[in-house]
Amino acid sequence: MSSHSPSSISARRQAFKALHASGCFVIPNPWDVGSARYLQGLGFKALATTSSGYAWSCGKPDGAGSLEEVLEHLRMLVAATDLPINADFESGYASDEQGVVENVRLAIETGVAGLSIEDASGDANQPIRDIDAAIARIRAARRAIDAAGGDVLLIGRAENLLWGVDDMADTMARLKAYSAAGADCLYAPGLRTPEQIAAVVSAVAPKPVNLLIGWSSPLSLQDVAALGVRRISVGGALARSAWGGFTRAAHAIAEQGRFDTAFTDAASGNTLNAFFRDGKLP
Repeated sequence: MSSHSPSSISARRQAFKALHASGCFVIPNPWDVGSARYLQGLGFKALATTSSGYAWSCGKPDGAGSLEEVLEHLRMLVAATDLPINADFESGYASDEQGVVENVRLAIETGVAGLSIEDASGDANQPIRDIDAAIARIRAARRAIDAAGGDVLLIGRAENLLWGVDDMADTMARLKAYSAAGADCLYAPGLRTPEQIAAVVSAVAPKPVNLLIGWSSPLSLQDVAALGVRRISVGGALARSAWGGFTRAAHAIAEQGRFDTAFTDAASGNTLNAFFRDGKLP
């Protein structure tokens, strides 16, 4: 387990800020302690939680986790590695601004180095919050971070594209408004084309942009860096990949009674044991 001392947390937060100053880095999304430690072993410099990946590991749909469950998950991941952890904090787990302030304070106390606040409402009839209400939530999160010392990064998320609102003008207007309200990094999950990505980077410059690549994409790290993106996350895609292997094997056994191809792509138990024993990949 990593050190959870105030000096360790401060160092991680400073390292996280430095990663956003220049260049482009990948911030993959573990869903439990084992996946977090393995990603650290591969040399990644920071990790981000995934609300969906964590929810599935608990047998729940995305968004069904309680505040207390999410806070405990954050504590576990912060303690599991030496890396900065960015929290997928959904829309703040609160119905009003003061609730966002209080819950962000609790998230900061877990030791995270960054957290995101999104404008998705959870209401199928109006999936994206009114922009003024969304801005107020970003401001509330900013107040909580500043009151706690200001060293945690705030990521403002515009969720239009994930919820079928294909309006790039509104998406960019929201990102600029969230930037003005105090977001340190901007994120519009669902961007796919170089033109969309470049437009968002230009709209919020010089603040850093997070790009989600949670699907098979022709864009490489180098391509994305050339577009000016600072960081790339994968959301629940690693968790979905793990579930893909599990479900294929389970279906082969349950539906066909076959074992010949069920475990073709399974990881080596000896390799996993060696890694979790020694902390080093072979």
